[in-house]
Amino acid sequence: MSTTDKAAGRGASAPGPRQEDAPTPTAGVTRRRLLGTAGAAGAVGLVAGGGAGAAVAAGTRDDPAALTTVGSAHVPFEGARQAGIVQPAQACGHLAAFDLVAGADRRSAAALLRRWSDAVREMTASGRPSTPAAYDDQVADDAGPSSLTVTFGFGRSFFGRTGLNAELPAALAPLPDFPSDHLDPKRSNGDLWVQVGADDALVAFHALRVLQKAAAGAATVRWQMNGFNRTPGATDRPRTARNLMGQIDGTNNPKPSDADFDRRIFVPASGSPDWMAGGSYAVVRRIRMLLDSWDHLSVAEQERVVGRRKSDGAPLSGGVETTPVQLDKVNPDRSLAIAGDAHIRLAAPASNSGAAMLRRAFSYHDGIGTDGTPDAGLLFVAWQADPMTGFVPVQRKLDGADGLSRFLRHEASGLFAVPGGVGKGEYVGQRLLEG
Repeated sequence: MSTTDKAAGRGASAPGPRQEDAPTPTAGVTRRRLLGTAGAAGAVGLVAGGGAGAAVAAGTRDDPAALTTVGSAHVPFEGARQAGIVQPAQACGHLAAFDLVAGADRRSAAALLRRWSDAVREMTASGRPSTPAAYDDQVADDAGPSSLTVTFGFGRSFFGRTGLNAELPAALAPLPDFPSDHLDPKRSNGDLWVQVGADDALVAFHALRVLQKAAAGAATVRWQMNGFNRTPGATDRPRTARNLMGQIDGTNNPKPSDADFDRRIFVPASGSPDWMAGGSYAVVRRIRMLLDSWDHLSVAEQERVVGRRKSDGAPLSGGVETTPVQLDKVNPDRSLAIAGDAHIRLAAPASNSGAAMLRRAFSYHDGIGTDGTPDAGLLFVAWQADPMTGFVPVQRKLDGADGLSRFLRHEASGLFAVPGGVGKGEYVGQRLLEG
């Protein structure tokens, strides 16, 4: 998929499953001590919440924190929408899919989601619990929450496994087959999906391990992928991130300040099914970058393929990084300033009847592949109110026709329904599982 320019209310819930339904206690699941100085003086660090989306415009934080305050950054778990969608992508990320074990039903799935929600509620808290940790392995001791977010979604197969086919969203239809895909089914789809992000690698790893242990007896890991981004404070000022091709990536992302942002990214309160109100749909793609081939191009050739200058991200039609792209601009020789097969031309909403999505990706590098080239690229996550009007038309346009597609290989894919957020004492998916 694109690597540069692609573009809540909750109804009343029935009481949740009894705590004794969970095989492992959840009270005080885990907390880390805040960083030494940050615990005392850094409480005013990066406090993120419902308004944190304003920082998404360029995919970076508005005010880079000093390293001593990174640990104190806190994103609340509870809210009208799940965390990990509008917040800037963190320095470390894990994507994982789980399949329910044989014999698991709606009741056991509800108990699992309650355990997971209780665990994340503790791990993302800004203070320390007064009770011992049930799943704590002390990996993240001495660290604060470090902007930790955990986001949960349901795959299409989940509904048949739990007898909830009547609640299957129409927007969760299987993604079409794209001719250039090379998908590995073992690393695609899944009953449940989890996205973990944090600005500290140990905090992110610890959260993933807690979820894996809490799933014992109810679900097993189907696949897991690990990613990274630039560390907060690593640049002189907030900058749009670069991908592993060296390109500035995320300039033309939809912004929460856009008048139509919510309409494009989140399911409306009047949407169907009603348990998805305030939620979103996540398209997940593992996109390998053919870096050895890409690196053989000159910088000028790379810029022509993308449609932007590599040095500063400015469109080849002129201006600076944030200057709107002029698709009709021509050079003195009457050639198009933005080539006909340039990535930003084919990915632009103007080229796709206004289709857009919010991209929130992590880079990955898993060593050298069996072909002797880097197994590296992008863990692409695209958010939209309906993937059939967001991701699908854009990817159809890009597939094969995009000059950049010659240097990309889509190796895994998934589509997940991500419900809205939770209130105090609720768990993710409660309206679905108890409706």
